[in-house]
Parts: sequence; structure tokens; C-alpha cells
Amino acid sequence: MKDFEKQARELVEKMTLEEKASQLNFDAPAIPRLGIPRYHWWNEALHGLARGGTATMFPQSIALAAMFDAQEMVKIGDIISTEARAKYNAYSSEEDRDIYKGLTLWSPNVNIFRDPRWGRGHETYGEDPFLTSELGVAFIKGIQGDKTYLKAAACAKHFAVHSGPEELRHEFDAQVSDKDLWETYLPAFEACVKEGKVEGVMGAYNRTNGEPCCGSKLLMKDILRGKWNFEGYFTSDCWAIKDFHENHHVTDTATESAALALKMGCDINCGSTYLKIMQAYQEGLVTEEDITEAAVRAMRTRFRLGLFADDCEYDKISYDVVACKEHRQAAVRAAEKSVVLLKNDGILPLKKTMEKLAVIGPNADSRWPLIGNYHGTAPRYVTVLEGIETVAENVRLHYSEGCHTMKDRVEELALPNDRVSEAVCAAREAGTAVVCLGLDERYEGEQHDVGNRFDETSMADKPTTALPDSQIALLEALLETGVDLIVVNMTGSAVELKWLQESPNVRAILQGWYPGAEGGLAIARILFGEVNPSGKLPVTFYASAEGMPPVTDYSMKGRTYRYLECDPMYPFGYGLSYSRFAYSDLRIKAETNGVRVTVLVKNTGDMDGDEVVQIYIKDTKSQFEVRNHRLAGFKRIHLRAGEEKETEIFISDKQFTVVNDKGERVKDGSEFILYAGGGQPDGRSEELTGQKPLESLIHY
Repeated sequence: MKDFEKQARELVEKMTLEEKASQLNFDAPAIPRLGIPRYHWWNEALHGLARGGTATMFPQSIALAAMFDAQEMVKIGDIISTEARAKYNAYSSEEDRDIYKGLTLWSPNVNIFRDPRWGRGHETYGEDPFLTSELGVAFIKGIQGDKTYLKAAACAKHFAVHSGPEELRHEFDAQVSDKDLWETYLPAFEACVKEGKVEGVMGAYNRTNGEPCCGSKLLMKDILRGKWNFEGYFTSDCWAIKDFHENHHVTDTATESAALALKMGCDINCGSTYLKIMQAYQEGLVTEEDITEAAVRAMRTRFRLGLFADDCEYDKISYDVVACKEHRQAAVRAAEKSVVLLKNDGILPLKKTMEKLAVIGPNADSRWPLIGNYHGTAPRYVTVLEGIETVAENVRLHYSEGCHTMKDRVEELALPNDRVSEAVCAAREAGTAVVCLGLDERYEGEQHDVGNRFDETSMADKPTTALPDSQIALLEALLETGVDLIVVNMTGSAVELKWLQESPNVRAILQGWYPGAEGGLAIARILFGEVNPSGKLPVTFYASAEGMPPVTDYSMKGRTYRYLECDPMYPFGYGLSYSRFAYSDLRIKAETNGVRVTVLVKNTGDMDGDEVVQIYIKDTKSQFEVRNHRLAGFKRIHLRAGEEKETEIFISDKQFTVVNDKGERVKDGSEFILYAGGGQPDGRSEELTGQKPLESLIHY
């Protein structure tokens, strides 16, 4: 067993104080006399290596969450880190150690997607702390591997209580109760640290309850290093430390900001404020020990990555694996698992023998909605139109863009107003139309910021959950034709689809998310029945944004399925299939540290398919239980047509606890209801699916 701590300390002891301080910058310079090469800490890997050239592009994170498949997340993380190693090995051989070429991957984003208007929500794994925890841990394990050295170093971000508003993030103070903090905003980070053994944690831009997140005693010292015993490195978000004095006004100078961050345990500064570290030392604001300990943590990570070793098992990974056929096929499979069938009156799957089909909409033949943000460059892209051309090669296709994605974009670029009449003609000629709508990273994403790629028309947060006016006008014109419509919605968040759900002309709706570089092929395979849809919603789709709390309100009251006070349009956990799945024989057996839930699931349809078995829990007695119920377990299974399978899911003791108003996790009741089914135990889920989950009252 290698002692990376000892190795790091011995190396840091050989450095001068100035050299130690220099290693705390995100672009750490070389120290030739000690054999230390330059290292750039900033690399991105949200759903594939980003911004560093060619790589396999998986579906965006929110789509990966819709798979409800922790095992698949491990595989995806492993592919990403394999490509990271391959590129690092190749770049290093050329002495290219620039940005986006290191092995410290600043992913996953495990913030909670509490409000559908938040622009960066599609970077997350949705609205549920348990689902986010499970998927985050799995992704981290895939990234880091299980060998002597880390294959790559994952980084859980943005710590903590961070989910908008984007335009205020550099000055915003997220006020949150102790209960919401520990029940909603911290569990995924705790799981990433304790279960995932994540190597890095990144702080958020905002303040939380008055303290800047990259200089917070509560978050960084008391919780992260104290209660959770985190042993990895902590990095600021990029240029977040300068917000201390420029926007949060908790310090007066850059020197004071650098000192505050370092004192609280921020090891790496993504930005330039740590250039003031030596001045802070000279002014007595930090000690040599402060600088030394941060340098040790930084170098320890580099030792854990095997960057100073001659026996690292990953040094021989060849560049040949980058975006190889096997990896790209895995990305398409992930997209197939992620697509959620929201509505189907029987029109799907389409028949390949159909004579004609119209393919319409701004997202039908565009690469933009494939990729999501924080993306790399794929060697091949397949749009929905191209996917349909491949899968249904004998069907006559009539294509029309119909309209541009956003009305404002059209006006700014002086583009023609629309192609609505063309779309109407195409739809009437074909008799059936696949209409591809939605957004892309230019219209929901990150606030304009230094170092972050953006388009001049980027909107960050969404002002509404409605589809853009240009697309509504297109849909209204198509509805007037009376032609059968199949809507493919490609967004990274919930939008208003109630009017389409209720329209008899809209015969099916697919939520396609941002499905990755070749995601159009996955959508086409589902449309034509080569793949049975199996994705489940990791977020609630609301009927509208009317009555929602302000984005600036961080209370969970009325938010997400756990605290929702009205019927959703499409519930969390919901998703249809071309098959039906029947549940029976629910059994619960107490074991050490939890209970084992066993249920029989049968595919009663005539098509093979996957089902996501979901277990929800409700403490019937505790005043501290969530308003409704909460996810406590899930498992994706595959069933052939007519096959019945016994499925087991272990529910840990932790799921039988609640968080009180002091933020303490306690056992506060002995009577619980456990629900098992293909969705939530709520009226809307039952209305949409015609199925009611099994339930059992237990004492535990």
C-alpha cells in the first residue's frame, strides 16, 4: 500500500515557500529542480471530456439520470476516464500540459435541480437527493477506478446550496433552513465523499447563509473536513474568490480574499486571486503552515494519480481508445435508455413500411440540441432527421425546419421569420409528422463568465417554462392541419407540455433531452420500435410556472415531488413503455442495517423491454417527514416479452430516518409505508399509467 500522504509531504518539504504557494494556482508552474512538471487542474467531463478536442459525447447529465441505472453510470465514468488517460498520456509525451488536458475532472455536478427555470439544471442528476447520491457515487467510482492509482480524479460540485439564479450567482446569498440544508442540499455531497471517496470538491460562487461557499467555515471546515473527514483537495469555482471582495463584500481586498479562502481550506484557486498568497503571508494573514497544508493536499492528489510514478497501471492506455467505436456505441445505448415516453395513444412504434413521414422542427436536423453544455468534439453527429433516414431508409421523408429555435434569435440575425407554411405542406403531404422542438445550450445554461464558452444570445436561466413563441406558433399551425403529430421535445429541463398532452392530434410525446452526439439515432430507433423506451423522469414536469416560488427562494416548500402541493403534469419517476409491467407478491424482510424488498415483475406486453423498479417510503408518524413520500431504492431490469422476474432491492437503515428542524438525521417513527412499482404512489402517476404501486405497512 503506497503512502501518498508521506510522499506528498516529503516533496513539499523540499519546496521553498514561494514554490509551495505557486502550486495552489490552477495552472501550477513546473519546478524543474524537483522534477515537477507544469500541471493544469482545470478539466471538464460532465458527460464526456469537454473543451479539449475529440471525445465520446454521452447524453447530457439530466438524460443520464433518466436511465435510473447506477451500473451504467459506472461504465460511463470508466469510459470517460479511460479517454482522459489516453489523451493525457499523448499530450504529456508532447509536453502539452495546457488547460483541459489534465486528469482532475471537475465533474459530477450533484446540485439539486429544485426549480425548472434554472439554466444549469441539465448538468445535474435531477431533483431527488437519493437518486443524485446514487448516480453521483457510481459516476465517481467509474471515473476514479479501483486500482492502486486513480485513473482520473472526479470532483463533486458546486458545494453547496447552489441552483440559481445564474445572473446573481456572484453576489447571491442562498438562505436555507437547517432542515432543507441537511435533507436536500447536502446528502449527495456527503455520499460522494463518504461512499464515492471523491478526490475533489469544488465550492460554489454564491454565499450560503452569509458565508461565501469557497470561504465558508460551516461548509468547508465544520462539515466537509470535520464531520465528513474529507481528505481530498478543494478547489474554488473559477474566479469565485475575487467575488469575496468585488461582489459579496465580505473582504476588502484580493489579499484578504485569498487569505480567507486558504484559511477555510481552499487548496486550488481557479482564477488569479492566489497570486496574492505571498502578500497575505507577508501581512500576517496566513501562516506558512496554511500554505504548506494546501500544497500537501494538492501534491497528494497528483501522487494518487500516479503522475510521479513509473509503475502507474494507466500509463500505457493508448490514444487509439479515444472516441472509438465501442465507446460511441455505449453513448448511443445510454441515449436509448434515457429517452422518456410521455404519451402514446398507440401510434408508436411507427412501421418501417409506412410510405411517407414528415420530419419537422428546429431541433430535427440541428447539432445544437444533441450536445448540451460542457461538451467536447465528437467525430460524428447524428441528428434526429439523420437517424430516421438511417433506420427507415425506405420511407419517403419530407423535412422542414418550420421555425428557428427562438424568436429573438431570428430577429437579431435578420433571418426569415419562419418556415411554417413549408412545415404545414410537408405535414399534409406525409399525413404523419415527427415534430422536434425544444431548446439547446444557448438558451438554457450558464451565466456568461470568464473561461466559460457562451453564445452572445445565451439566456442562462429560463424566464418561463413555456416553449418559445416561435415553436408554439409552429405547433398551432400544425395542429390545425389535423395531421397526426409525434412531438420529440429536446430540452434539459421541464417545459410546459400540458396542451400537447391534451390535444388528440398530438398522438405521442417523447422527452429526448440532449441525447449526445449520435443521439438522433437512439431517438429514431425508439420511434420505429427497434428499442423499447424505458427512461423515467428525474424531474417533475409542471403544468406551468404559474404560482411557483421565486427562483431566489431556497425553501423546499412546494418544490419537487417530495413537497409538491399540486398535481404535476408528468411526475418524477414517470415514463411509459411499449410494454406493460405487472407487479405482484411484494415481500419485505428485515436484515442487518436495513430491509430487503422483493417483488415479482412481469412483462405482459409482446415486446422485450427494460423496467425501472422504484421503491418509495413514507414515515407515517413523524412530523419531520417530507410532505409526500421519497425515493428509497430503484433498479433497472430487463424482461423479455411474457417474462416474470423476482427483483430484490435493499433499503438501508438511513432511509428509515428523517431530518428534524435542527438539521439532525434521526429515527422518529416506527411505522412506515413502502411502495413498489414503476412510478410514484401518487394519483397523477396512476392516472397516466393505469397502474397503482403495491404497498406494505411495516413496523421497523
